[in-house]
Amino acid sequence: MTHDIDTAPTTGIGEMLISSRSLDEYRSMFNLTDEDLSRTILDCPGGAAGFTSAVNRLGGDVTACDMAFDRETEQLAVVAVAETDRGNRYIRAHAEHYDWTFFADPDEHARVRRQAVEEFAADIRRHPRRYVAGRLPSLPFPDAAFDLVLSSHLLFSYSDRLDHTFHLDAIRELMRVARGELRVFPLVVSGSSVRYPRVDELLTDLRNHDIAGEVVEVDYRFQRGAHHMLVCRHITSHDPEAAGSA
Repeated sequence: MTHDIDTAPTTGIGEMLISSRSLDEYRSMFNLTDEDLSRTILDCPGGAAGFTSAVNRLGGDVTACDMAFDRETEQLAVVAVAETDRGNRYIRAHAEHYDWTFFADPDEHARVRRQAVEEFAADIRRHPRRYVAGRLPSLPFPDAAFDLVLSSHLLFSYSDRLDHTFHLDAIRELMRVARGELRVFPLVVSGSSVRYPRVDELLTDLRNHDIAGEVVEVDYRFQRGAHHMLVCRHITSHDPEAAGSA
């Protein structure tokens, strides 16, 4: 089954944002340990994050995948900077919706995100093969290609325009390419503190496809209400605890 992702603005920030988060943000959003970062990782959608560059520079093995990567590199770099500025403008205009602990204020947010997008732009020029054009729910990777799959700020964030079927199909596809687990962050709609209302239904649907999901609290505090991730693992005959859990 294929889906068209509707990027047209409805509520909140407007059109889907090409975001540029840092390694430190990823560590906090996904509770990433040094052991996690030593694994083969897929970041999807990767956006204009500095994560791939930073981890690979430390000796890791990260691939980023995003439908934005089908653009010419120089054009994408320009767009990514503009998107970073758009995101910061939205945050400044809605500062009361954010918890200013990870970032001290909108100025620090702008500085960190601009540094991340500059790191992304330099790395995609030097190492374009690390950045693969792809579109959920059909990714250009073989089964079980990655130890760990990370997915931030697409699923749940844009549930005002991505329906329940898309969420289910996207998670199944991300799990298809995962040998180990998938972590999805956050569970709230962009521009609000409201959790995706069909999480429990989604967990049941995933279990029917031999995927166990668990909602886990994370350290990251920025968007109000966004401090949980969804962790998904394959259910196998050798995993009776997952197979029998509710």
